[in-house]
Amino acid sequence: MSDGSLHESFRGVDWGVATADTVAAPPPPPPEQGGHFRQWTEDIRQLVGAPVDAHRMVAGWPQLQPDGPGTWDRDALDRCDRALDSLVARGLRPGLTLLHRSLPPWLDAAGGWLARDTAEHFAAYAAELGHRFGDRVERWITSTDLAGPTLADHVAGMYGPGRGIGRAGLPTVHHILLANGLAAQALRAAGASGRIGTTITLVGGYPATDDPFDRLALERLESWTNRLFLDPMLLGEHMVTEEDISPVEATGCVRPGDLDVIATAQDLLGLSWHTPFRVTAPENLPRVLPTTKCLSALNEVNRLLVGLGFAIVPFDDVETTAYGWPILPEGLADAVAGLHYLYGDRLPPLSVVDNGMGDLDLVDGTGRCDDARRRALLRARLSWLAGLVAAGVDVCGYEYWSVLDNLEAKFRYTRLYSMAVPDHEPPPRPPMPSDWVHGGAFADAAAPGGGPGLTLVPAVSRDQRLGAP
Repeated sequence: MSDGSLHESFRGVDWGVATADTVAAPPPPPPEQGGHFRQWTEDIRQLVGAPVDAHRMVAGWPQLQPDGPGTWDRDALDRCDRALDSLVARGLRPGLTLLHRSLPPWLDAAGGWLARDTAEHFAAYAAELGHRFGDRVERWITSTDLAGPTLADHVAGMYGPGRGIGRAGLPTVHHILLANGLAAQALRAAGASGRIGTTITLVGGYPATDDPFDRLALERLESWTNRLFLDPMLLGEHMVTEEDISPVEATGCVRPGDLDVIATAQDLLGLSWHTPFRVTAPENLPRVLPTTKCLSALNEVNRLLVGLGFAIVPFDDVETTAYGWPILPEGLADAVAGLHYLYGDRLPPLSVVDNGMGDLDLVDGTGRCDDARRRALLRARLSWLAGLVAAGVDVCGYEYWSVLDNLEAKFRYTRLYSMAVPDHEPPPRPPMPSDWVHGGAFADAAAPGGGPGLTLVPAVSRDQRLGAP
């Protein structure tokens, strides 16, 4: 697809560069991010001829309310005001994210997302920012990632020792969804004029073989990721298993009226896309994962996943980035198409808010960043996505990572999960939380001290769920 037709297919799409600025925090020295911002902005201009005039920032809840509910750091609020005024004066359209995983310390100490009250505090925080900044913010994102503060933190314990408590952590999923619905209502009540939405980490991939059980394994992966958050938001019900059990509702955290709030209409749905997965049924692992590829890191991860009915394996003969991500330009479009197949008209307009080619090893023969190569890969990815837009899938925005975004996740976890570490390098070995294996989230019910674990039965397939032909 030529640059011209690519631009035509994306007519009306908002273009931007994803950043991790926290506007309530004291500003960094001026040269910190400008160069990377300009470089990635130029990528978009070169490919589609569209100027980048959107800029997203994180408000910084811990900085704005460090001492408790109802109190505010006035200096931090003033910094937000000045930052927004500066963006508007430069002709940019501000987007503001309310939550980037971190809670104020006083709220985290009280249980964080395990406590239902956190949802109410979040709504009050959103209302205050809506009153103060609603005249300048064109897009509100309630959270950069619904899974990070919930599944990753309180279920699996990825971000803090001892925080992963397995089944007992599933109320965090309900509470953050409740917070999103309450915040959307609060922003509208405060008169905020911008679009309002939230973000999920979009998970997708391909069956490892033509075996129907590999296809079912992929659906299980998507159920425990995408559907866990989107079924309540778009269908008004928590994801259920084939035994008609909702793991979230089984914890007793759902109250009458909650799901109506969670299903509050959104103006957009943000998608954070990392990499596709190659998925297999546990019984097929010996066939699709030869002994020579059974890295210890891969075995550790799959030991956790097979209890949920799926496993992940490397792609065969596929080029990877420095982080081990397979370079499959069609991966994002295929995952978005899967969402559209599953939810159809229930989906709000989609905005890809985190995606890019932030690869430190993508250099040319002089050791400098290879702009042509990076742009060719971006063009291929956007061409596949443009095909969906031309077919009627409503993609209203695309934001492009810089090389500096999400470094913590990239260096600690991403290469471990991508399973494509070069043969000449030792596999990355971030500490594996002991409660992943010996108790909590994926414990074997029969293991001594393992506890009840999750109800490990397949989720209902998308055909059964929505009655698709």
